[in-house]
Formats: sequence, C-alpha cells, structure tokens
Amino acid sequence: MDRRDFLKRSTLASSLIFVPSFVKAFETYASSKFGYKRLVIIQLAGGNDGLNTIVPFNNDDYYRNRPSIGISKNETLKITDELGFHSSLKPLKALYDQGHLSIINNVGYPNPNRSHFRSTDIWQTASNSNQYLQTGWVGRYLDNFAKHPYNAIEIDDSLSLALKGQNTNGIATKNPNILYRTSQDPYFKNVLNHYQDAHLSEHNLGYLYQTMISAESSAKYIFEKYKTTSNNKAYQNNEFANQLRTMSRLINSGMDTKVFYTSLGGFDTHVGQVNTQTRLLKIYAEAIEAFVNDLKQQGTFNDTLILTFSEFGRRVKQNAAHGTDHGAANNLFIIGNQLKKPGFYNELGNLSNLDDNGDLKYTVDFRSVYATILDKWLEVKDDQILNKSFSKLNFI
Repeated sequence: MDRRDFLKRSTLASSLIFVPSFVKAFETYASSKFGYKRLVIIQLAGGNDGLNTIVPFNNDDYYRNRPSIGISKNETLKITDELGFHSSLKPLKALYDQGHLSIINNVGYPNPNRSHFRSTDIWQTASNSNQYLQTGWVGRYLDNFAKHPYNAIEIDDSLSLALKGQNTNGIATKNPNILYRTSQDPYFKNVLNHYQDAHLSEHNLGYLYQTMISAESSAKYIFEKYKTTSNNKAYQNNEFANQLRTMSRLINSGMDTKVFYTSLGGFDTHVGQVNTQTRLLKIYAEAIEAFVNDLKQQGTFNDTLILTFSEFGRRVKQNAAHGTDHGAANNLFIIGNQLKKPGFYNELGNLSNLDDNGDLKYTVDFRSVYATILDKWLEVKDDQILNKSFSKLNFI
C-alpha cells in the first residue's frame, strides 16, 4: 500500500468512525446507574425563530415589529388565550394535549453571541460566552460515565463537538450497515494484524490502532443490534425523517446507548422567512410524530426524553427582506412521557422590554436545562460535567 492510499484510508477511518483512543473503564461508578433512560437531542440549526413558532397572537408589540411576517391569530393552533403553535406544528399540538410536551421560554445565557458557529459551540460545550472549551457536554458525560463509544451516537456523517470528550468520543453514522462494512474493509484488518503484536511507541500509530480496535467492535455491535429491529410506523421521505427512523430502530433494538443526537438545518431565515420556516417546521413536526408513535408502539417512549433546541432565536423586529436577523433568547421543547410540568414551563418574554439589540432577554440559562436532565433523568453528577452547579428546573 503506497503512502497516498494509506493517508486516504486513514482519513476515511477518522471521518466515518468517531471513537475514543481508549475506552475508559468504570472504576468508581456502578454500572447499574447506566440504566435504560435515554436522551435524544435535536438541534434546529441556523437559529429557529421562536416567536413565529410559539406565536403571541394577542400581542400588539409582536405585530408592530412584524407587519408582514407576523402570523395572524386565525393561522395559529391556539394553546392559551395569548399563545398558539405555528400551523405546521399540528403534531406537536397533539403531544401538548396529551401531556407529552413542555415548552420552556426565554432560554439563553449571559452576554449572548449571535454568530452561528460560536453560539453553537457555546450550546454544545455548555461554556460561558467568553470561554472556549474543546470538549462537549455530552463528551464529558461519556468521559465520566460511559463504558463504550456507542453509548452516544450522532445520526450524521460527522461528529458534533457536543459528543467529543477528552478521552471518549461518541460515534457518528447515518447508516449502521455502511458503518459496519467500512469497519470490515481489508485495510482495517491489515493495520490491526500488522500492529497487533508491535510495540507502539509512536503516538499517532498507537492512537490509530486503538481507534480502529474500538471502531471495529462498536460498529459490529451497532450493526448486530440494528438488524434485529424494524420500523412499525411510516416516516416521511426526507433526510430528517430518515435520521429519526434510524434512531428509532437503534432505540427499539435495546442497545446500550444513552444519548442520541441529530439536527435539522436551514433555519437561518434572513430572507423570505414565512415559507421557509413553514416548510421546515412541518418536516420537524411530522418526523417527531412518526418517531414518538414508533417508540410508543415498541414500548420505549416511557424511557426516552427528547430535547429540541436552536443555537439562538431571531430578532423581534423583521428586516427589510421579510425575514429576521440573529437574535438571542429562544424557546425549546422537552418531549416525554414522564414530565412533571407539561405545557408552558414559564411565560413568554416581555416584547416591550427588549435588550439593547432588540432581542428577548433570557430568563432561563440553558445549562440549567442540561443540569436538570443530567441530574434527574440520566442520574449523574451534573456539576462534574458542567464544571459548576446550575439551578435545577422541575419539568422532569
């Protein structure tokens, strides 16, 4: 094998299979704590407009700031006398009526950053706005409490920072069949056989060797579990629905994965927001409906909590292109069958008392949401993962 082929295949290995350099053993934490509860994280990438998602249809400030993109009362799915769902979210309205949905308003953090990349990093690492971390909050969860790389899986071709730890990374794959076939490539076998008995003093070779050992075993486990199940509900024919279809099969297989992660992009609606957001929210809501129904039928919904967030909201005032610019605080959704406080967790922000940029002021730190999930759902020490204590909420 020539050098070019070696580098090409090495790149393939590191880009398709994200696994740790070694699997950290449980030494101080009881394995029974891992339990069966699982967390599903969905990012609406690009900055979803929360005000046109949960619409304050009786608020004059809302329509004054959005004369052409404000959604009228008769176009919303009424929740309260003041608020309604965007019409594309009919499946979420059904979950709300069943007590399966909690909506948390005004979620953000101090000194918000309005860059997509930086704000996404902040949400994925649980850092302060002026703090730069190289590990994600799920990655640090894996570092401290995971037994295997597949304890966190992202349904995508690349791994987000959220799932990268210091010693342990999650795995990224859209298709467990392809993941397994890649791990069975003769190149993998040749490298493993060549270095199995060698003294690996050179760091990079040792890292590659250990990575591929973990990749091979994890890929086989995921594939074997995946092929034992099928989907019992029809999903829409789009990429996001396909990602949730794959995720439901993995969940319903009973595999020992605690965190699943995926995203739906396109929410950066600077221009012509109404049609774009209508289409994207419909894709999101219909896929969530199929996903939840699939889990319910297989008896796994009870032990699944779904968190949907966006890296920021949008500016309250529309722009000249009939869209909205980058904002700050936003709403997020918690979906599950064990919610202590379904419905609205808190009130919508004050549209007549905005910050200096014309954005909603945050009242709930997003890390309090994480801390609550870590402590009350995954039952681990949240301050060990988030690097400090945050107040807990009572939605679960």
